[in-house]
Amino acid sequence: MGMKRVVKLLESGRPVMIFPEGRLTVTGSLMKVYDGPAFVAAKTRATIVPVRLDGPARSYFSRLSGHYPRRLLPRVTLTVLPPTHLDIDEAGNAKARRQSAGDAMRELMQNMVFNSRPSQTLYAALCDAIDVYGRRRRPLEDIRQIEYSYQDLLKMALMLGRLACKAVPEAKEGDRIGLLLPNMVPTIGLLFGLSAHRRVPAMLNYTAGPDALQAACTAACLRVIITSKAFVEQAKLGDTLLSLQNVRVLYLEDLRAQAAWADKVWLVAYALWFPRWVERATSPEEAAVVLFTSGSEGKPKGVVLPHRAILANIAQVRAVVDFSVDDKFLNALPIFHSFGLTAGTLLPVLTGCNLFLYPSPLHYRVIPEIAYDRNCTVLFGTSTFLANYAKYAHPYDFYRLRHVVAGAEKLSEPVRQLWFEKFGLRILEGYGATETAPVLAVNTPMAYRTGTVGQFLPGIEYRLVAVPGIEHGGLLHVRGPNVMAGYLRVDHPGILEPPISEVGGGWYSTGDVVEVDADGFVKIVGRVKRFAKIAGEMVSLEVAEKLAAAVAPDGGHAVASQPDAQKGEALVLFTTTATLSRESLQAKAREVGVAELAVPRKIVVVESLPLLGTGKTDYVTLKNWAEAA
Repeated sequence: MGMKRVVKLLESGRPVMIFPEGRLTVTGSLMKVYDGPAFVAAKTRATIVPVRLDGPARSYFSRLSGHYPRRLLPRVTLTVLPPTHLDIDEAGNAKARRQSAGDAMRELMQNMVFNSRPSQTLYAALCDAIDVYGRRRRPLEDIRQIEYSYQDLLKMALMLGRLACKAVPEAKEGDRIGLLLPNMVPTIGLLFGLSAHRRVPAMLNYTAGPDALQAACTAACLRVIITSKAFVEQAKLGDTLLSLQNVRVLYLEDLRAQAAWADKVWLVAYALWFPRWVERATSPEEAAVVLFTSGSEGKPKGVVLPHRAILANIAQVRAVVDFSVDDKFLNALPIFHSFGLTAGTLLPVLTGCNLFLYPSPLHYRVIPEIAYDRNCTVLFGTSTFLANYAKYAHPYDFYRLRHVVAGAEKLSEPVRQLWFEKFGLRILEGYGATETAPVLAVNTPMAYRTGTVGQFLPGIEYRLVAVPGIEHGGLLHVRGPNVMAGYLRVDHPGILEPPISEVGGGWYSTGDVVEVDADGFVKIVGRVKRFAKIAGEMVSLEVAEKLAAAVAPDGGHAVASQPDAQKGEALVLFTTTATLSRESLQAKAREVGVAELAVPRKIVVVESLPLLGTGKTDYVTLKNWAEAA
């Protein structure tokens, strides 16, 4: 009845203000969007002016639950976005049109939340978080089981940033400094501190090996690496560091010892009182951090991410998922990995959520215990890691988890089913790339479809380019504020190479073949480099891997190709299941309708599959194994 009255008001020319969520938010994020207001707006072709109120939720009149900070007179920002209309497909029945209008209104609201974000730097965003959530709030904890407040993090950032710049006088503003450090709170402090002084931290992969580390240092022109003596000793990295050429190693323990009384007076008497004045004039378009690709298909490349890209990606994720100050993130993914840095670390730090940092994702028995002991509600992981956590965890270890998000590699169906059966949890699969800071699409509680990686995040444009020989889907090209500034390659050290795409400038070619359905859900077909041409046909290696997983769901499987004199290429299956046979694969292929060409001709039983430090399968090693098989 209320909507009928709204229709009459709109038809008479009266403006109407309405909250499509139907209630005041209790999470601080976007809640359920009702179809009714959207259907009315679409039916009457009304002009919609999205308006966001940021700040009233922090007042004593808000409905936010839990420990959300409140103030008597919070700062309120009113953002009015350009007018628009809802365009829906008129085909179908009234119920379908109503749902379509509701989905369009939800996307409009999510875009509104994203587009009203401020333009700033990482350090400025930290200062904002401190102002909003308070210096006394203790959101951070690591393996040392010390709870750190925002004040403690600010002290680390200010002092470590100042000491690092003094110890590395040859590094001028805009230069890059390597960080070889584990998931610890001081690592976050140093990252923010270098950023405040316009030095660019380059996050090095300490699991990559000497050759990959040297390639990363060469590509990014790193002359100094900051690490920790305790970490080098425990991780046994001494020989690796000694093998690096033209690189000076600086230890955190020595940095702290170099703090003079003048530095301490500067911190206590000036910097802590006026933290925003410490930051050098920095543009959001300047480089914030350099990450390195996993090297799963060759030598690592440096990916330069500006402040704009990282903060945009955090805002994009926040617009579609309801994280709150009552959530506690458990991040065991390494900070040198884009997923672990942006989603696992910076997102909770800058949005007031609690965070527990663990140094290794490989401790499969320990991590479930930490999730139970620390009442963690959000967990990120790869399919491989999540499979092992589920294998060793007690059914009650994850009783507090609200969101389990999988990324970095394809989520296998057995892992999805195991988590649902054992813990009653639905894994939210996402998709992205280091070059996009990293998230491009993700399933959410409000928009979920099994077998897909969700819908694209707000602000992302995409195009699909047909690939010869592949019938369904196309090569994905994306453009958006979260796309990198460019690459640093070993072949051209220190030279920034902007992303190149056949679509045009500013677009990034992901190298993945995807399908996008009518509702905007993305399905990954496979990587272009992970197709083999057999007897003139393009065959996806991932289809062959899924076939093996369907026959032996408890084993690990990976497929590579090798040259074949008769058919061009042949598939080689590496598996941990000794009983897997080609006959069983052929039978399953006939059952599910998979082409005979996708059945591997050779099966090699291995004790374990090679993995990179990020949890991805090491396909470079597998390719070498296949060629030698």
